Amino acid sequence: MPRHRWNGGRFALLAALTGMVGILCSGVQSASAAASGVKAGGSMTVFEVGVAQGAWPTGIDPPNDTSPGINQDLMSAVYGELLELGPGGKVVPDLATGYKILDNGLTYEFDIRRGVKFSDGTPFDAAAVAFNFKRDFADKTSHNPFWPLKSITTSGQYKVDVNLTAPYSPLINSMFDSPQNWIVSPTSLQKLGETKFSLYPVGAGPFKVVSDIQNVTMSLEKNPLYWQKGRPYLDKLTFKSVQSDNTALEDMEAGQGQAYIDMTTLQLVPAFKKAGFKVTLQPSTTPNDIQINTTKPPFNNILAREALYYATDVATLDKTLNGDTTKPVQGFTTPTGLFYNATVPGYRTYNLAKAKAIVKQLGGLSFTLMISSAPGGKLLGEALQTMYTDAGMKVTLNPLELAPIIAAYASGNWQATTQNSGSWDPAVGVGQNVRFLSGARFSGVDDKHLDQLLTQATRVPEEERAAIYQKAAIYESQKAYAVEMYPASLWDIAAKNVTAPGLTSLHPQVIGAPEVWWADAGFTS
Repeated sequence: MPRHRWNGGRFALLAALTGMVGILCSGVQSASAAASGVKAGGSMTVFEVGVAQGAWPTGIDPPNDTSPGINQDLMSAVYGELLELGPGGKVVPDLATGYKILDNGLTYEFDIRRGVKFSDGTPFDAAAVAFNFKRDFADKTSHNPFWPLKSITTSGQYKVDVNLTAPYSPLINSMFDSPQNWIVSPTSLQKLGETKFSLYPVGAGPFKVVSDIQNVTMSLEKNPLYWQKGRPYLDKLTFKSVQSDNTALEDMEAGQGQAYIDMTTLQLVPAFKKAGFKVTLQPSTTPNDIQINTTKPPFNNILAREALYYATDVATLDKTLNGDTTKPVQGFTTPTGLFYNATVPGYRTYNLAKAKAIVKQLGGLSFTLMISSAPGGKLLGEALQTMYTDAGMKVTLNPLELAPIIAAYASGNWQATTQNSGSWDPAVGVGQNVRFLSGARFSGVDDKHLDQLLTQATRVPEEERAAIYQKAAIYESQKAYAVEMYPASLWDIAAKNVTAPGLTSLHPQVIGAPEVWWADAGFTS
């Protein structure tokens, strides 16, 4: 799966589990002041490929979107966000102006921005936010965070309380990749019904939907009711799905688009630069890994899992497929994420002789490796297939688009797969809780001890979490639950006169991948 731009923001969560933590973010978007020199007006077309070759098959209604993280650019342009991930990993206010942590960490009180309206003219207030939160959690198939939720309540017109049964320290971090951060108009939803609303979603973001051909094109225009004066700069914004990085290059050279999000093909970087486009290497909070289904043969046998570790030459993969732009990792975090450790004691590294010996001891090892059908996914899969064949294994590649991959996880009918198994905060997104908790949506592990570690890491203050995650990384390594590789490099491409925070520039000391603030996107000439 591609890198998600939403993987959290660094701040002192639950700095003390007693008393109150005050509002940590207030005021207007910090990107506004940085957007000087941008001309008002114009139309921008942005290409996106999401593993998907069409990434929004069910629309962008948050609880019903099968890939809300992948579709974050579309979601944020239409809905805005309650909170945004800003420079240095700081939390930036948008439709919520701040929050407080109360009752020894059992209540999170969100302060909703006054005077905001949805693009249909109805009020954006605490009642609307509470309606959305309750609707999100009522849908058991959505990508809800692991909040130990007790209830959602309101206090007056602009206060929403999330009441918990136990402290949950990554709650704010989890907002950036959850349906809860994108608020739909209750009035339009009830008027249109879910099916039609998915085609014509209504939010309080900088843009509103003009037309939506699912998986192909979403056309937006400026929202005249947007809360921030003078924003957005653009009159029109269009998102188009493209089939590959090569297609995006050809279409941009032909003048059919001005930006491309998350280009993955290292070999095309010189071509984009030669064509005159700005190329920005974005930090990744998500390491590539080989995720293993340990509940079924052959990988319910730890020897089979060990063979994968020893047969995977991560350094060579990183050099040939990733251009050595990042460094191999041994744990489930990256240098741009929380709780990063460069090494994990006892981690099994490449040793072809040991891999061959184990395969011989097993009497052979055959399995199917599920991979992304995107070009980069196929290259990685083919390289791994060659390495595993050299170790005496028989490997069948199964290239799939996103929807079949999700279906395979749901059915449990998979053996091993290449994934981006991580997040800026290990507890959120496609991080540890989704990939390794027993019974979780995308997990191939059933281990009560690991469950205890991962749960404990969400119940303690921020400063205590690193030690617990180090224990979890060591334990996962001992059990050979996933072959960690390297943070996948991704590049954002833009025409020379395009500017957008998080797209064409990186902030100093970025912690977490910055998201694109579409309200501030525009042209400099």
